[in-house]
Amino acid sequence: MSPSEPPARVYPVGLRLQDRRVVVVGGGSVAQRRVAGLHEVGADTLVVSPTLTTALEALADSGEITWHARPYGHGDLADAWYAVAATDDVEVNAAVAAEAELLRVFCVRADIADAGTAVTPAVGRYDDITVAVHGGGDPRRATGVRDGAVEALRSGTLADRRHRVVRPGVTLVGGGPGDPGLITVRGRQALASADVVVTDRLAPQPLLDELPPDVTVIDASKLPRGRYMSQDTINEVLVEEALAGRRVVRLKGGDPFVFGRGVEEIQACVAAGVEVEVVPGITSAIAVPALAGVPVTHRGVTHEFTVVSGHLPPGHAQSLVDWEALGRLRGTIVLLMAVENIGAITEALVAAGRDPETPALAVQEGGLPGEVTTRATLAKLPGAIADAGLRPPAVIVIGAVADLG
Repeated sequence: MSPSEPPARVYPVGLRLQDRRVVVVGGGSVAQRRVAGLHEVGADTLVVSPTLTTALEALADSGEITWHARPYGHGDLADAWYAVAATDDVEVNAAVAAEAELLRVFCVRADIADAGTAVTPAVGRYDDITVAVHGGGDPRRATGVRDGAVEALRSGTLADRRHRVVRPGVTLVGGGPGDPGLITVRGRQALASADVVVTDRLAPQPLLDELPPDVTVIDASKLPRGRYMSQDTINEVLVEEALAGRRVVRLKGGDPFVFGRGVEEIQACVAAGVEVEVVPGITSAIAVPALAGVPVTHRGVTHEFTVVSGHLPPGHAQSLVDWEALGRLRGTIVLLMAVENIGAITEALVAAGRDPETPALAVQEGGLPGEVTTRATLAKLPGAIADAGLRPPAVIVIGAVADLG
């Protein structure tokens, strides 16, 4: 073939080489790469070469491959199903290819790809899926497409849903602070395999647009002092959908175990005999301050941080928070669900001994297009929040670290 001719088109096929003889001629780095793939699929691999790389020698010493420590000779391809010519000698590689042609054994030439009867694709694996890409003679192109496909499978942006085996059950997924890019890879994978998604308004909403049209989305939002789906109803929906043979993802904001009632949902599933697993999420208590450039701890400034629910004001009969103890602490306090009660909270902290000049920060919808940030001292924080018109969801940070951003 002349240099001006395009490379011959290849017919893609998957070879079942387990326990079948494959001969690799050459013992350098190229041979090492090819042997790694052959070993992974269980091929009976014979390497013919005077020397081997250290890794190949280790495989030979352990009996995982067979090594003939000598140069290639005619007849070495006897009983082979597949051959790889991977030496740095063009004449040797040509001789291997010629013998393979006579024996009708497909052969890859590592030096001149088009001179062989087979071409090695760029191969990647995810779960039980194998991605093999031929790049039309351009190995970098093939590798780039291979990497993109495997990463899409790994992240869940590319889902293999056709003919999949549904494993009924519930996956509790923490969606992170709201930015769809901050959900975990495992969380995206769970969404990619879902039949039903039970979600709420604090979960990353753009992810719902990525779901296939056959996925059922159930809104379980709770509006402050407004419409909501009760927790008992949510539990019933999760159990009913799973018992109907579906894979259910309960998509929540933040982390399901940080003021998220995740344990209640798990208990309901376990009581009904439904398989359930948890995918932790990035809690907004840490992520939102970080997105604003504020660490919750800092060397020489604070050695602890406390995450507190502010949905009930100090003095409320049902409050479990020891506000006096919090006021005596010197570290960082992170308040969630505290916008409506921030006046009573700051008064309680100052009364318990916290310096009214302590730096404070409030962030609404951290990391989202509607993000609003306001800074003030502890004593002036309620007024600053009111002036800025902050509304839930918001994260409030109290402590010296609030000045670091």
